[in-house]
Amino acid sequence: MGFLEQIKQVKLASPKLAATSEEIRNKVLLAVSEALLQAKEEIFAANEADMKQAEQDGVAAPILKRLKFDEGKLKDVVAGMKDLVNLADPLFQIQLARELDEGLRLYRETCPIGVIGVIFEARPDALVQISALCIKSGNCVILKGGSEAMQTNKILFQTIYQAAVEAGIPENSMMQLEARSEIAELLSCHEFVDLLIPRGSNSFVQYIMNNTKIPVMGHADGICHIYVDADADIDKAIPVILDAKTQYVSACNTVETLLVHKDIVGTLMPRLQEAFREKKVELRGSKEIAALVDCVEATPEDDKTEYLDYIISAKVVEDIKEAIEHINYYGSHHTDCIITENKGQAEEFMKLVDSAGVYQNCSTRFADGFRYGFGAEVGISTGKIHARGPVGLEGLVSYKYKLFGEGHIVEDYAKGIKNFHFKDINS
Repeated sequence: MGFLEQIKQVKLASPKLAATSEEIRNKVLLAVSEALLQAKEEIFAANEADMKQAEQDGVAAPILKRLKFDEGKLKDVVAGMKDLVNLADPLFQIQLARELDEGLRLYRETCPIGVIGVIFEARPDALVQISALCIKSGNCVILKGGSEAMQTNKILFQTIYQAAVEAGIPENSMMQLEARSEIAELLSCHEFVDLLIPRGSNSFVQYIMNNTKIPVMGHADGICHIYVDADADIDKAIPVILDAKTQYVSACNTVETLLVHKDIVGTLMPRLQEAFREKKVELRGSKEIAALVDCVEATPEDDKTEYLDYIISAKVVEDIKEAIEHINYYGSHHTDCIITENKGQAEEFMKLVDSAGVYQNCSTRFADGFRYGFGAEVGISTGKIHARGPVGLEGLVSYKYKLFGEGHIVEDYAKGIKNFHFKDINS
C-alpha cells in the first residue's frame, strides 16, 4: 500500500474512532499500559541500541537525556495512561443547548479534531504520551519521531498499536512514519490531515509552518524568563531559579533569562552565583552584574538565545515595566515568572506579560500537561487560536452543531410566518 493510500485509510478510520464509547477508549488505554509493561525488556534493549548509536554519532548531551527510555520513564508514561482513564470523557459533552423556535433545538457537542500528525524530537516517552492522549480524545494519529530514537519508537508503536486494536479501536487509527522523506509527503496531505503538531528546533518548526496548508499548532522557541522584583524573598527566589534552570535543562520550559530589579541585585546575585557554581551553571551577566560577581559578560545575542544547557543570562532592570517590555520583546510567549511578595506587582506582571503561562513564585518547569493534571500533553502551544499552553485533552477536541427540527424551513422565518425566540434549554 502506497503512502497516500495509507493516509487515506487513517482518514477513513477517523469517524469510526470518534464514535467509540468512553468505555472502549479507557479499556484500550489500560490494555496498552499493560502491553508496554510486558514488552519492557524488548523496549529497553531497543533504546540501549539507539543510545549507543547516538553516542557514536556525537549527539549532544541534552538530546541523549531526552532519548533515554528507562524504568523511570516507563513508570511515568504508564501512570499517565491510568490518570487519563480517570479523567472525564472530553467527547460528547454538550456545551450549548438552545431552542431556536418551538420544535427547533440546537446543541453544540464536543468531538475529536480528526487526524493529527505529530512530528517530535528524540523523545520516546512523547510517542507514548501522544498516542494515549489521541486514544482518549478519539483522534487518529500519525507519528514521526526523531531518527535518533528509531528502534525504540518502532517497538513502542508496534506494542501500542497491536494492543489498542485488539482492545477495540478501529484498524488504521494510528500510523507511524520512519523515513525523513515521508515528512514532506505528510505536509502535502491537507485533504486527509486536520492538524499538525511539530516539536523540535525553531528552524524545524518554521519549516513545517512554511511548507504545508495543514493548520499547525505548537511553538518554535522556549525562551522563558524569571523577573526578580524588588520585593522578592531571596530565600524563596534562589531555589525557584535553580529548579527552573537545572531540574531538566533541555526542556522548553527551562528558564533562559533572569531579569533582576536594580534594588535587589546586590543582595541576590552573590548568593545566586555561588549556587550556580555548585550546580555548574555558567552565568552570563550584563555589565552591572559582571562588575558585581565573577561571570561571563553577556552579549545582545544572549537576550534571544534558548540555551537548553547549563547556561543562563542575567540582566539588571530599572523596574517592572522594563522587565515586562523585555519579556514581551525577546521572549517566546511560552512561560514567564515573577518572584515577588508584592501582590500588586504580581497582578501587573500577569496582566501585561503576553505568554501562555505567567507564574508567581514558582518554577517555570511546572508548564507541563501532566503537572497541570491534563494526563500529559501533545505539546505546548504559544499561539492564541484554539489551544494555548500545555495541550492536553481539552486542546484535542473541537465541536459540532447538531440541529433537530420538525420540518422547519428558513422561508417561514424570512416571510415572518414564524419567529425565533432563542430560549436556553435547561438540562
